[in-house]
Amino acid sequence: MRKLSQFVLLLVGIMVVNITTAQKAETPQNTYDLGANINEMTLTIGGILIAATNEGLVGIDPKQSAPVFTFNNFGKLKPEETDFIPASPYIVVSQGADSKFAGLAKTKRAVINYITGKVIFNSETDNWNQIYTCNIVLPQNKLIVSGIQKEGDKFEKMTPKVAVYDLSTQKLDYSFFLDKPGRVGIAKDFSVTGVPLLLKSMLIIPTAQGLIAKSHKGDDLWECKIKGINWMVSDETEKEIYGFETTTNGKNTRIHKIGSNGAELWKDDRKVQGNVSNFQILPQGLAVVSDKSSGGSTSVFATSDESEIAFLSASTGEDLWEKAPKTKGYVQHFYVQDDGILFGIQQGGINKISFDGKTLFKKPLKTGENIMVMAESPQGLIYITSEDANIVDLKTGDQVWNKPLKYKNSAAVASTFDSTKNRYLIAADGEIFAIDANSGDVTDFAKVKFDEKEVANTMQMRNGNIFLSSSQNLALLESNGNEVYQGYFKSPSQSGFVKVLSGALAVASTGLAMAHAAKAGMNRTNSYGSANDLSNYNDYGKENKRAADMFASIGDAAFDVMSKRFKATAATENAQFILTKLDAGVGLVKVNKDTGKVDKEIVLKDKKPEYQVDEIAGVLYYKANDKTIYAYNLQK
Repeated sequence: MRKLSQFVLLLVGIMVVNITTAQKAETPQNTYDLGANINEMTLTIGGILIAATNEGLVGIDPKQSAPVFTFNNFGKLKPEETDFIPASPYIVVSQGADSKFAGLAKTKRAVINYITGKVIFNSETDNWNQIYTCNIVLPQNKLIVSGIQKEGDKFEKMTPKVAVYDLSTQKLDYSFFLDKPGRVGIAKDFSVTGVPLLLKSMLIIPTAQGLIAKSHKGDDLWECKIKGINWMVSDETEKEIYGFETTTNGKNTRIHKIGSNGAELWKDDRKVQGNVSNFQILPQGLAVVSDKSSGGSTSVFATSDESEIAFLSASTGEDLWEKAPKTKGYVQHFYVQDDGILFGIQQGGINKISFDGKTLFKKPLKTGENIMVMAESPQGLIYITSEDANIVDLKTGDQVWNKPLKYKNSAAVASTFDSTKNRYLIAADGEIFAIDANSGDVTDFAKVKFDEKEVANTMQMRNGNIFLSSSQNLALLESNGNEVYQGYFKSPSQSGFVKVLSGALAVASTGLAMAHAAKAGMNRTNSYGSANDLSNYNDYGKENKRAADMFASIGDAAFDVMSKRFKATAATENAQFILTKLDAGVGLVKVNKDTGKVDKEIVLKDKKPEYQVDEIAGVLYYKANDKTIYAYNLQK
């Protein structure tokens, strides 16, 4: 994944560390003996810890003394067999490769609501012998399954079928066959080729024979001969549907337009190079971003590794731009604004194009590589890369600051806005720069050297002071740059000690989940989510509220829990948690951000403990031994 939204890291703040051995820790708030070896721990965005054991999955809610659920129906699961569905309380468990042919190896699927602990769907108990597809559809909160079900007469047991389940009530809404059971004639392949599209009045299934539309009772509506569709999107009226078909060699994508009656609305489909990574229906036309990849080929004839941006006519599919903007890299940021499309390239560069294909910036803006931040500020568009930063006029691309702030290429760049002094503060490679918001004048504010060659990856204002931190270091500066304190906590072992981000981080917000909807093949109408809106700089509360409101709108008890979690203030916002070497052994220290003093120590003793910190709820999960997890309350 090439782009990661900045606010997600600040929103969740989860740390995961690998383990080899474990010993006894001090008395926790709750102890969970899982009865089987623990292979992996994942902290979900809903606040439930999921442990993968040699026997299955276990869900832990720190507010309960016993696990929320234990799922051992399929036995030990490989990591790739457990799928945490973005922006939801659901886990899809899979075993057996997908197969479109009846009679081959059995496939099994289950859907778990990890907040309620209920197994909503189990192909074993529902008599499904094979599963072709298993898709959760939001915000409708439905599950759509296709495959072969062992029910009915001998012909029905051999005929591909689709079933729609309501995830709130855990009941079957309706089901239907994709072919007539017992039909005489040449066998046809009715395997499902992509993600079904659930609309208010119908369900559209992409199959190897074409698109099949059914009513919500399973009645036939229409069929369309367009085959091999992978995913679909509709406009807000649900009268116009766009289907995306990846070509057999995977180098191109064909876009088809279908009416709500199944009619093909374009004379010819529209081919774009690469895989579509972003698509938005606008009043002026269709914005399409596709990513081309050479697949590592060194041939001079190989497709270059870059994105293409196209703007198509919704009525004909023809390209509305005489000349597509050159990207010379992958589109890392893509935002739709009132006057056009703003985009940033991972390899460096920002540009803006009007809906009629004219360049709005006087010239493409040159930037450093890896644009970490593109956001709206009162002065204009602020961008921060691994090499430079600046603010530019969103209409013209003119520099607001006299010249870009440049610094040594830094592994991490931290920034914040000091509203009291009306200035931006940016930390890179051990130096902190202050930029006056009005004049753009840059001053060398301070130098902060962190031990173990770390650089600050977090910066925030705290009561007029500036707080900075990294994995093992933290510091607080006064508004004039003078040091209040600087703290360093030696890492337990610099060799083999690796911190990784939980996979749950990648879906911790509505914005990010929707931004990757196209790549994930997610079922959605154009009205669901606004991934391509430019965010406001430092406005993380707005993003939290956005996620909370989306969860609340679904009207399900589990989503209500998630909504309340995102509305809550982080329980540990005044503390930094650092794994370090203590006198009694390796442990976690809770350091007060304002004083630099250690308020709490939890001795874990392992040289490489496996743990996770839920900074929203204020809980430490620690794998005490092969079969046991401790939960500590960090708020006390």
